[in-house]
Amino acid sequence: MDTTAHRVVLDGTTLTVGGLIALADGAAVPVLAPEARDRALRSFRAGRRLAAAGRLYGRGTGVGAHRAVPVDADDETAHGLRLLRSHAGGAGALLPARQIRAMLAIRANQLLAGGSGIHPSFIDALTEALRLGVHPAVNEYGAVGTGDLTALAQTGLTLLGERPWLDSGSDEAREADGPARTGGAPEGRTGGGGEATARGGGEGGPGGPVPGGVPVPGGPVPGGGPVPGGGPVPGGGPVPGGGPVPAGPVPGGGPVPAGPVPGGPVPAGPVPGGVPVPAGPVLEGVPVPGGPVPGGVPAPAGPVLDGGSVPVGPAGFGIPAWTGSASRALPAPVVLRPGDALALLSSNALALAQASLGRHETDRLLRATHAVAALSLAAVSGSAEAYAAPVHDLRPYPGAARAAAEVRRLLGLPDRPRGGGRRVQDPYGFRAFPQVHGCALDAAERLREVVEAEINSASENPLLSPDGTAAHHHGGFFAAPLGHALEAVNLTLLQTAQLSAARLTALGDPGLTGLPAFLAAGPASSSGAMILEYTAHSALAELRSCAAPASVGHAVLSHGLEEAASFAGQAARQTLRAAQAYRTVLGCELVAAVRALRMHPAPPAVDAFTVAAGALPDGTEDRPLTGDVTAAAELLPLLAQL
Repeated sequence: MDTTAHRVVLDGTTLTVGGLIALADGAAVPVLAPEARDRALRSFRAGRRLAAAGRLYGRGTGVGAHRAVPVDADDETAHGLRLLRSHAGGAGALLPARQIRAMLAIRANQLLAGGSGIHPSFIDALTEALRLGVHPAVNEYGAVGTGDLTALAQTGLTLLGERPWLDSGSDEAREADGPARTGGAPEGRTGGGGEATARGGGEGGPGGPVPGGVPVPGGPVPGGGPVPGGGPVPGGGPVPGGGPVPAGPVPGGGPVPAGPVPGGPVPAGPVPGGVPVPAGPVLEGVPVPGGPVPGGVPAPAGPVLDGGSVPVGPAGFGIPAWTGSASRALPAPVVLRPGDALALLSSNALALAQASLGRHETDRLLRATHAVAALSLAAVSGSAEAYAAPVHDLRPYPGAARAAAEVRRLLGLPDRPRGGGRRVQDPYGFRAFPQVHGCALDAAERLREVVEAEINSASENPLLSPDGTAAHHHGGFFAAPLGHALEAVNLTLLQTAQLSAARLTALGDPGLTGLPAFLAAGPASSSGAMILEYTAHSALAELRSCAAPASVGHAVLSHGLEEAASFAGQAARQTLRAAQAYRTVLGCELVAAVRALRMHPAPPAVDAFTVAAGALPDGTEDRPLTGDVTAAAELLPLLAQL
């Protein structure tokens, strides 16, 4: 992590979406406010007192349908470990590092609000992971909008040392280590880094991660053939399933380190680079000591319970593995105490992370839309009357007034324009733009408000009062406000995208532009930009599917105790997909608008056109337009800043 990066203070009360995005992108480092950490420590002590005075849900009891099943006081810590292990059942592809980093920041900040009763060492470890540039492996599916249970359980086990840390790493590290596949597809490149590589105590067994992040299937290799690609395997050691691996090349070219595997020991061998193997519960209940390993690097401790004992896991559980480079440190494993497990799980931090990232991208595209729509209005010589300030002063909708004002500003129009267009009234794509686009602006602003309320609030169940005198059992984790705010964004984004597609069609109409059909040049049969309508409507189909409200879903879970769900996480993923589809629609419109203005005898001398015309390919001959649309989509963030 760059030590000169911007700092974002986590204090449980003032985190903004902007600060969160900076942390997710690695453009800032987190700093814990001391008073907020003290607040969390007081909450931990209060939780311990309240638990001693009477049972608390999830600490002195089971969870869900087991809420009335008592847990003995001397079993509370082990109960918490079982809770994390049993709830770490996510499935599907691994989520990108950027989403998980945002989740870590949100959960740390929420815990600093002081309502959870968790030990502050968890907050320390979450922020340390952000500083060190590592994150847990988290699968896509597992939540229904009543707490991101699987994602946070997987995070909890990673904090304890039972699951691997992933490292987005440098290009060199990616080339050396290769992509990691830990229960899902390899992570894609995002703004915060590239493909993930696994680091730390991994999940072993046949097909588990090995040095280089390349899975080796268990059992003998049929026919004794070589494994594709690279250097020799130190030959003949037993492997999961008991079958020998014949000597031959392996991916990455590095030696396979020794270590315990199901079925028997592997004779001692070199560990690549002297990389430490973390300790933890392993095969047949035999613990691995946390001592030094070849290379002289001490191994960090494995998952430790309150009191310092190493838990005994089932055969094959938590097999130590270390598949990243030794150049970057890892967070020290956290000690689990009574109440910590449920306190960590009681949040929608992943859904909030995805919502924050979706809102950030949507907001940027909505701002870019002002420039694109303004260029289209100029290209059809449209009327500015629909954007006049008096029209919008009469109706108190902030979004509509903002949309109209932005178009006026970008085209250099007065607040009270009169006439000037080819027609008395333009099609809806131009005339109703402020009203439709304004709704999307208002929805995005409402989503920001909801997200910032949630990431700065304690929502844990049970919730400890600020003075530490009471614990409240409640339903604050039910993410209805977030889900509905996301659905409003998805619906309004669809409508403003439909107007973008309508303007694209208008740009190809000679009756509206006075230019050749489809902005073509050459023979009359030339197609010009005709295909852009098809591409835009293909993306619109994706937007329509994303606009279907996730909250219409229904779920009855845990023996009927939990008979509803918000599906806020599903709505957040819809927002992320919708933003990408809208980016394509808007890119298609921008290509056509710039082409039309280039064909005008006197294009407008405005910054939006100067920037766009300077970046987009020219030429009006029939040719593939994929590169044009790609360039236009990449230009949108710059137009958003005008």
